[in-house]
Amino acid sequence: MSKYTEPAKELLEHIGGKDNIAAVTHCATRMRFVLKDPGNADIKEIESIKLVKGTFTQAGQFQVIIGNEVASFYNEFTKHAGVEGTTKDDAKVAAKQNMNWLQRVMGHLADIFTPLIPALVVGGLILGFRNVIGDIKLMEDGTKTIIEVSQFWAGVHAFLWLIGEAVFHFLPVGITWSVAKKMGASQILGIVLGITLVSPQLLNAYGVAGAKEIPVWDFGFAQIEMIGYQAQVIPAILAGLLLAFLENRLRKIVPNAISMIVVPFFALIPTVLIAHTILGPIGWTIGSWISDVVYSSLTSAFGWLFAAIFGFAYAPLVITGLHHMTNAIDLQLMSELGGTNLWPMIALSNIAQGSAVLAMIYINRKNEEEKQVSIPAAISCYLGVTEPAMFGINLKYGFPFLAAMLGSMAAAVISVGTDVMANSIGVGGLPGILSIQAKHMGMFAVAMVVAIVVPFILTFIFAKTGMKKFAFKK
Repeated sequence: MSKYTEPAKELLEHIGGKDNIAAVTHCATRMRFVLKDPGNADIKEIESIKLVKGTFTQAGQFQVIIGNEVASFYNEFTKHAGVEGTTKDDAKVAAKQNMNWLQRVMGHLADIFTPLIPALVVGGLILGFRNVIGDIKLMEDGTKTIIEVSQFWAGVHAFLWLIGEAVFHFLPVGITWSVAKKMGASQILGIVLGITLVSPQLLNAYGVAGAKEIPVWDFGFAQIEMIGYQAQVIPAILAGLLLAFLENRLRKIVPNAISMIVVPFFALIPTVLIAHTILGPIGWTIGSWISDVVYSSLTSAFGWLFAAIFGFAYAPLVITGLHHMTNAIDLQLMSELGGTNLWPMIALSNIAQGSAVLAMIYINRKNEEEKQVSIPAAISCYLGVTEPAMFGINLKYGFPFLAAMLGSMAAAVISVGTDVMANSIGVGGLPGILSIQAKHMGMFAVAMVVAIVVPFILTFIFAKTGMKKFAFKK
């Protein structure tokens, strides 16, 4: 008998038994259940299990936070329960029965952008490092940049753009691949479609505004502008969806004997044509409109109010899953403005949640059992993974969650009020400063201090004034 046997038996009992499990899988820290009747799960009893650090429901899945031991616990649970484990994709499909239309839309967005995040994080860090050595005058009494006095660093600066360009200028390739994968279409066709949107044969999207003449494909009776969609998000999503739609429909009606020849041909060529004549221009217009609205809201006279609302509400958005829409907005801002002033607020929100947990570690410093949960949760939160902190500690007590929201709000107002911009999406915690544009790192550091200090102090105040009685009900 392993140390996971008894907790596994308890979880199975309190989750409603084997018959209540439609699907089960796990991620890095959580068990993910799709339950036939979520009402049969006894959340209070589940959270009383010693190994469990918290629970929450998101995207139709009932998730139980276990921590780094989740893989071993999962194996013991499925063995004891006599259930077959499922893949994450199968679990997501099963979870749709518990989701409303908005949750399904957010789930699709998450599935499209999540595979791209590692590349975007790396790209953001690279751009930040290039800005430090290439834009900030740190050498010779503040008169020259590092690359101006060192050939080695000049070479590094030039070399790293190879990766930065691949990540951001050719982002549509990743998006069309991810859409094709998500929708069950041929992934290689998704890649090819993406390349047709960013081909060197086309006028680069960044050069359209200053171009004296836009090249065209001349068909005699009609002309199509040869415009690239480098870094564009919405045109790539629309094109990927059309490709998947055509391919999946064609596979249903084309005989298998000729499917391999006919389906790719009649799916890809019309998609590329429609992408460059209809979807691309429409998507570009929509994307520009979205980025203009968000940027104008954040830089207007009422930008502080927008920042306060976003900073306060972002953590609750994570609970609902609606935060996934920010990825698309961030990427659109990056393509239009060369950076995003939205993402810094997300990083600050994560830091604030970690700081509230840090206060709880001190308040409950004599509770050895809780420290086993809270210390790893604080560390992971400061490194950008908020779920253990939010669901294992802050929502459990309630008042630390509110303290973190208020601290995040204050930090967001400072960030937006001083025009802080990030190069891209990055690591959503303390290392996030590496993704901030070099000239804004100082003010972002100030906002980070606020995101650390304010939640820490407010958590103490709330604990001492009796506000701890008002816990959030999950």
